[in-house]
Amino acid sequence: MRGIASEKLEPFLATVNEALAQAKADNVQRTPALARENLDKLSALLTRESDIAWSEDRVLPVAQHDIAFRLYHPAPDKALPVIFFYHGGGHMCGSVDLYDPMCRRMANEANAIVVSTEYRLAPEFQYPIGLNDCKAMLVNHREVLAGVNHLDTFYVAGDSAGGAISSTLGLSSGVGKMPTLAGQILIYPSLDYTMQSDSIKENGSGFLLESDRIAWYFDHYFDAAADRRVASPLFADLSDVPPTLIFTAGCDPLRDEGQQFVRRLTAQGVDVNHYQFDGMIHAFMNIEDLVTDECDELYQHIARFVNK
Repeated sequence: MRGIASEKLEPFLATVNEALAQAKADNVQRTPALARENLDKLSALLTRESDIAWSEDRVLPVAQHDIAFRLYHPAPDKALPVIFFYHGGGHMCGSVDLYDPMCRRMANEANAIVVSTEYRLAPEFQYPIGLNDCKAMLVNHREVLAGVNHLDTFYVAGDSAGGAISSTLGLSSGVGKMPTLAGQILIYPSLDYTMQSDSIKENGSGFLLESDRIAWYFDHYFDAAADRRVASPLFADLSDVPPTLIFTAGCDPLRDEGQQFVRRLTAQGVDVNHYQFDGMIHAFMNIEDLVTDECDELYQHIARFVNK
């Protein structure tokens, strides 16, 4: 069933859809640079920023690559849980700077340390390079958190593509050098790279994120030999997944795969908390000024999950 957008989003969506129609009429070609620029403009205009007691930029040397990341600590004198956050953007867009306001607020609201990772992006770095950057942050968490007052209580979190990364990392919780995760926080996650759910079509146009753009992102993320079903968390063995907090949006093309993931986790006996925001679109956390009540509620759910 196609979602019905909240009235508070109608002017925004009208502007977006008019711009998309004009771009198609003008035969504007999609490029990674243009996609990144458009996401930067969206969030820069509409996302609030809050103060944080302490933050610091660092790098983690791994093989021939340095992984940049930013730490946020709301109370540096206290040992707090740690949330490893991975940003969204279709595996192509997004950055630590772009998501700085969200990470600041998450740290403050959840009373937790947030670690935001500058993982490598497609198409310059295809699957699984960015995913491996994110995994390296967890495997090397002691180096990442050197000198930081923290508890050995670790969560992964992410929105959209970052939700895909988080849920993939959740599959290997406690395996090998991976720490055992206390939970995973998935914000309208991308979970099915085969794009088989009904909402891909039902919500595939008119709600900011469109199905043809999703396919375009994935075509740049994977090379021709990649098995997209194997890479999809939705189809993985979920028997050892950590407790999960998941949010879906009623007008999101990714809505149904999130709901299906919840059903599969529940069938496996995983502790799941699922909240759907019926009138919201994909990426509504990036337009916080337009939907403050919904964003407030989502952060409150995260705080309760981390501090339960």
